[in-house]
Amino acid sequence: MGKKYDFKSIEAKWQKYWEENKLFKVDENPQKPKYYCLEMFPYPSGNLHMGHVRNYAIGDVIARFKHMKGFNVLHPMGWDAFGLPAENAAIKHGIHPAKWTNDNIEKMRTQLKSMGISYDWDREIATCKPDYYKFTQWMFLKLYENNLAYKEKATVNWCPSCQTVLANEQVINGACERCETTVEKKQLEQWFFKITNYAQRLLDDLEKLPGWPEKVKIMQKNWIGRSEGCEFSMHVDGADETINVFTTRPDTVFGVTYMVLAPEHPLVEKICRGKPQEAQVKDFVNKVKYISEIDRTSAEIEKEGVFTGAHAINPMNGEKVPIWIADYVLMEYGTGAIMAVPAHDQRDFDFAKKYNLPIKIVIQGENTPLDADNLTEAYTGDGKMVNSGEFNGLTVEEGKKAIIKYMEKNRIGKGAVNYRLRDWLISRQRYWGAPIPIIYCEDCKTVPVPEEDLPVLLPEDVEFKPSGESPLKYIEKFYKTSCPICGKEARRETDTMDTFVCSSWYFDRYCSPHNDDMPFTKETTDYWMPVDQYIGGIEHAILHLMYARFFTKFLYDIDMLSCEEPFTNLLTQGMVLKDGAKMSKSKGNVVSPEEIIKTYGADTARLFILFASPPERDLEWSEQGVEGAYRFLNRVWRLVTEYAEKIKAAKVPPGFEELNQATKELHFKTHFAIKKVTSDIEERFNFNTAISAIMELFNALNSYKDQSEQDLGVVKEAINNLLLLLSPFCPHICEELWQITGNNKSIYLQPWPRYNPEALVQDEIEIAVQISGKVKERIKVPANSSDEQIRQISLQNVKIQDLTKGKKIVKIIVVPQKLVNIVVK
Repeated sequence: MGKKYDFKSIEAKWQKYWEENKLFKVDENPQKPKYYCLEMFPYPSGNLHMGHVRNYAIGDVIARFKHMKGFNVLHPMGWDAFGLPAENAAIKHGIHPAKWTNDNIEKMRTQLKSMGISYDWDREIATCKPDYYKFTQWMFLKLYENNLAYKEKATVNWCPSCQTVLANEQVINGACERCETTVEKKQLEQWFFKITNYAQRLLDDLEKLPGWPEKVKIMQKNWIGRSEGCEFSMHVDGADETINVFTTRPDTVFGVTYMVLAPEHPLVEKICRGKPQEAQVKDFVNKVKYISEIDRTSAEIEKEGVFTGAHAINPMNGEKVPIWIADYVLMEYGTGAIMAVPAHDQRDFDFAKKYNLPIKIVIQGENTPLDADNLTEAYTGDGKMVNSGEFNGLTVEEGKKAIIKYMEKNRIGKGAVNYRLRDWLISRQRYWGAPIPIIYCEDCKTVPVPEEDLPVLLPEDVEFKPSGESPLKYIEKFYKTSCPICGKEARRETDTMDTFVCSSWYFDRYCSPHNDDMPFTKETTDYWMPVDQYIGGIEHAILHLMYARFFTKFLYDIDMLSCEEPFTNLLTQGMVLKDGAKMSKSKGNVVSPEEIIKTYGADTARLFILFASPPERDLEWSEQGVEGAYRFLNRVWRLVTEYAEKIKAAKVPPGFEELNQATKELHFKTHFAIKKVTSDIEERFNFNTAISAIMELFNALNSYKDQSEQDLGVVKEAINNLLLLLSPFCPHICEELWQITGNNKSIYLQPWPRYNPEALVQDEIEIAVQISGKVKERIKVPANSSDEQIRQISLQNVKIQDLTKGKKIVKIIVVPQKLVNIVVK
């Protein structure tokens, strides 16, 4: 009996070996095909959770498999290290965000190494380090140079108590998460990136991503939200003002009975000034400040509004319609103004009914009433135009074209494309982020920081106020500077960038992480980019992936990259659940990866998490499942160590014709496993079924052990392949057993095994024998047997003869290669 499976010493030994021998270090090698495997880098919260373990284990199987298949594999890791939790820790515990972050990185790096992931740690990056954010600032300057970064007033969440701007995530049920004061909407000057310039390309190029899940592409498509229609202006009656409107239903323009502006619309104050409704309008505008965007657009919540006292003129028929403001119209969407057609839009219909506004039918369906008083809901289907002057009788689609043509001819409006996608607001009134590299000078106005002066460093000596307000605007040595153009006294921008900016190009930095002059070299990105396989949670389907695609297209346009899309293939792994719910501290259902690794070892944790469910599905945590994985590895250990000395000198036979049936069966199972595991990893990422095939090979080996006549060459072939196939999943135990069985080099450096098609040609196959649909026996038949021969062999079986004695055989059905069913009465 061999020594016990001591996973603690085995895992420590091989992690040390890999690190000391830099086994996972990689450089560009034009002689080899490249493969860039990347898991989304984590926020350094201080602890890995099971979702991380799953994400990184999936990536590691792919990276190790591709390396063994002969690819030059780039598999890096880093830290998405700026962000609010570090500031909260600074306020709560008096720890500097940099210290808190660096301590967490140290801890999580140790945890990752304990999992045995094949990262090239020489390429490690952290977005909070000056050598990284220097180039995040460089990206800002390039966008600014290309008129894609601009500053303008925007509505933000404002906490009057903390005196600071809050991200949407910090607003809980309309209140500040820190002090629970009701949050207001406030207009502030903010920096934006003009992602809308790329809206159509971002949409069109989704077609270039067949390796992305369809649901992610649909989510991106909906977020971009392209709609075709027309844009036209309505004059405000008695005022020198016009209101721009975009509509996807120009065919219904004759049915406009009122207009609605967003309460934040800049014209609201002007058009109600001096009117009896002014005070009521102002009260309503203030009230809406405290309502979340989600509630304002929710179909469940009743919409509210007030009349401004002003009217607008419909340019198509000269009709005067009242201008209202309502909570369901947002400044962020379209033009912040809508033409309301209650007969053909449900929201407008509900609003009109509530406030007793007129309803006018202009599209007649087959069974719709002509009189609006008989309408019980808005009619949104096909039909013909009515009550629309010269356009009567046109279908909806004909009407859309005809109205746009008429508007363009008469210079009333024009055909237009609108996008739901808004420009990306990147300003954060926070300390722990990349400072925006802009200087304000009284004479020269807005001046970008010269490239040679980057990075604009975050000051280290800072004091955090309990309010959470950014300390940057109070640190003179930070904001006081001189103008790079005229040399006069000037002031630095004190906002920092949204952390999504840092993560929109990090995958490029991995290609040349130590370059001090450029964010990356074109030579290295030409070799490595795009990422071949990107792996991460579905929660990043929109923002992170959209921003990364935008940055990549921009960098392509300025000739920094040769690819227009950053990620060729995308895998969105499912969540890890316990007791049917996502693991969370509040639910008390968190399982610590550290504890599992301490109790069972990293290989067991990896094996369980990869075996329990296909990667894209949610996975239910199971203690029994973990114990089952641990038992399996112990059985593998015992079997291989038992054979280790016996097979060292054994030679794999050159041919297999002379082998006995049991040995041929083991040889078949070995090559069947190679074929199955290879296709499961390569084609489908079906790691659970790949592991099943490895377990079947193990079971075949275990059964063969009881044979009196054994061919140790065939056993050696089976064990070597068992270890090679299992090694991407459980690398430590496979390294140790590979060495114990007399192999010298690391198993990681071995080529991936290839199956022999001839070994899969069987002399005999096993088929099931059913009696009236129930399996009663298994029999061996020659592989090339005819249906009649199979019938005869089945009926000659002693057990089957006993079970059919005294019964009438009605018919015998043969399913080739699978089963025979004897139907009896």
